[in-house]
Amino acid sequence: MNLLRHPERPARAPDYRITLAGQPISPQVDARLQRLRLTDKRGMDTDQLDITLEDSDGRLALPPRGAKLHLAMGWQGHQLVDRGSYIVDEIEHSGAPDQLTIRARSADMRQGLPGKRTQSWDELALRDIITTIADRHDLTLKIGDHLGGIFLEHIDQTDESDLHFLTRLAERFDAIATVKAGNLLFIPEGSGTTASGVAIPPITLTRQVGDRHRYVVTDRDAYSGVIAHWHDPDAAERREVVVGTDDNAKRLRPTYATEADALAAAKSEWQRLQRGADEASLDLAEGRPDLYPETPVTLSGFKPEIDAIDWLITEVAHDLTDTAYTSWLNMEVRKRPKHHND
Repeated sequence: MNLLRHPERPARAPDYRITLAGQPISPQVDARLQRLRLTDKRGMDTDQLDITLEDSDGRLALPPRGAKLHLAMGWQGHQLVDRGSYIVDEIEHSGAPDQLTIRARSADMRQGLPGKRTQSWDELALRDIITTIADRHDLTLKIGDHLGGIFLEHIDQTDESDLHFLTRLAERFDAIATVKAGNLLFIPEGSGTTASGVAIPPITLTRQVGDRHRYVVTDRDAYSGVIAHWHDPDAAERREVVVGTDDNAKRLRPTYATEADALAAAKSEWQRLQRGADEASLDLAEGRPDLYPETPVTLSGFKPEIDAIDWLITEVAHDLTDTAYTSWLNMEVRKRPKHHND
């Protein structure tokens, strides 16, 4: 990623604030900062903060693992955007020249949903199941209306963490499960919702704001359907279900516990394939600290086929030094225009 400033743009100075255990450490970091990188992903993927500091004089103390960092970032002269808390879990010191790299991951994901458990869930709405999980981790539930009413006759959680179980439920029902700012979100994939459950306002990004872009389109009609397998204990054999047709179907690798699980997984994957496999990435010459995964995006000034698609951010990376701040976005199709031809 190019960390140099765009030559036609007026010079702006990046700004940030880091606190350790509630105490500001930014003044001590400023003179030593080589790079700060924040990677923000959707779903249960853990957000990661990497800070690289110069230590040629050997005066930097190694921070303890488990320490909590809080980050806000943006531009000088503007209000900084709160980017949340992160738990230090990796320290690296290298040289020469000597430098210290601190890696920290989202506090929400590090501290929440730990441990494996075994539990059977019978004759419950999806809202009831996820409410139980949210309550035992002291999280506030935000669930999509149509998802909450889904009824499950039976599903097993066998020697499985709540995090993994929620991820499996999300994949089954074409949803996203994530923990942000003390909230457990279980929302339809591509719904564009904040941690508080509020719809994220769409943004428009023009060709002029980017240094580089990449757009890839593949044939969404390559598969005629999806095949998923499940284990039939009565017959002691593996069976399959088909969504779409089996002429040129995509086969899912896992073997599911029940026919219902296999069918739900096949339907979810078929819906994903029908949304298309188009993806795009964009390097922003000036960083946008207000951008998060699930933000709806309209692109302007590219090819007509690219501009016509409603995009959704799936991952954001923020790169900051003492002189430059850039952002990188990865996007997938949120809504394909009816007139779009692959």
